[in-house]
Amino acid sequence: MAPGMVIIGAGECGGRAALTLRDLGYDGPLTLVGDEPHLPYERPPLSKEAMASDAPAIKAIASDEILAGKAIRHIHSVQAIAIDRAAHTVRLSDGSVLPYDKLLLATGSTPRKLPMPGLGGRCVYLRTFADALAIRAHLSAGNRIAVIGGGFIGLELAAAARKLGADVTVIEAQSRILMRGVPAEIAEIIHDAHVAEGVDVICGEGISAIADDGKEVRVTLAGGREIIADLAVIGIGAVPVTGLAAGAGLAIENGIAVDAELRSSDPDIFAAGDCCSFPLAIYGGRRVRLEAWRNAQEQGALAARNMLGAGEPHAAVPWFWSDQYGLSLQIAGLSDEGRSTVRRDLGDGAFILFHLAEDGRLVAASGIGPGNAVARDIRLAEMLIAKRAKPSADALGSPEVKLKGLLAA
Repeated sequence: MAPGMVIIGAGECGGRAALTLRDLGYDGPLTLVGDEPHLPYERPPLSKEAMASDAPAIKAIASDEILAGKAIRHIHSVQAIAIDRAAHTVRLSDGSVLPYDKLLLATGSTPRKLPMPGLGGRCVYLRTFADALAIRAHLSAGNRIAVIGGGFIGLELAAAARKLGADVTVIEAQSRILMRGVPAEIAEIIHDAHVAEGVDVICGEGISAIADDGKEVRVTLAGGREIIADLAVIGIGAVPVTGLAAGAGLAIENGIAVDAELRSSDPDIFAAGDCCSFPLAIYGGRRVRLEAWRNAQEQGALAARNMLGAGEPHAAVPWFWSDQYGLSLQIAGLSDEGRSTVRRDLGDGAFILFHLAEDGRLVAASGIGPGNAVARDIRLAEMLIAKRAKPSADALGSPEVKLKGLLAA
């Protein structure tokens, strides 16, 4: 087999990279390797539409026909187990060996495990479509669901479970939900929405014990309260999948360490998506790792361009979103870069918090509201962040001042 482009990880990032390589005119051998039996698919629906659906289905990035038409060889249900950098080969779990000219690692992240004894088959994590199907089977009226972790995944699952009639308890050890990257003012609105829908939200209390006897799960909190559930879903964050890269001697720093062009410490190996950390130019080269759908899309395409020699640095502004109970939360940029905050009210309960650096530069914007109420202004804010704009606080706080006008200025 002739060497060519090999992509390890057939998710959003890897799938987009493969399609982009062909769209850019690359006509050499192209192999996409995934450990699941499915076509490359989007993961966000697993905690949203797929979870609440009567008939969950994957949202495929491309069909078999499209992959075949573009001569993308998709090897599924296998794992890459070793990289020989000197020989430029990757060994797979089925014993086969793939030669490569350029290699992209898009191995993603995996749920952080709860380090406690007592976890059994009714204590589960969500990463794959198979995980989603297993959880969905328990989400029905009368069933009791304990969600351990008050981050995006846990809260979206809680919302889906309530929509289907299950009794839900969310347990968050920290003082509030959404501690990571979401301003307290917005987190409080999400918290109140869950309570209004009948979710029991417990914050500021850790877990002292878990007992899973195969029929039910007993979660004992530090204060002595006991939560009894038919299923416990654990969502306490994710860790990058770096074993393959580390085994090959690549630099690791909160993920596979890459430069601004997504190149690893080996010039012929790139990494993109949840598995890598990279420097963000708009924040002075701060190294970050992002677990976000759009980042996986954008970096998959960027990696493809740079594997072909484009030499293009990463310049996108981080963007996150979550939909719960008809509310849409959107964040552009990294809010922890801000030193002051300006609020803009948009009506109907929707508002945006603009986060400013010490020098007045707009570094992030966090918005929440019904439907798409904040989408347009968050998009404009994202463009202002990318331009390193320094709009006045008065202009940002006034709904009469159009953000499009600030962008033009």
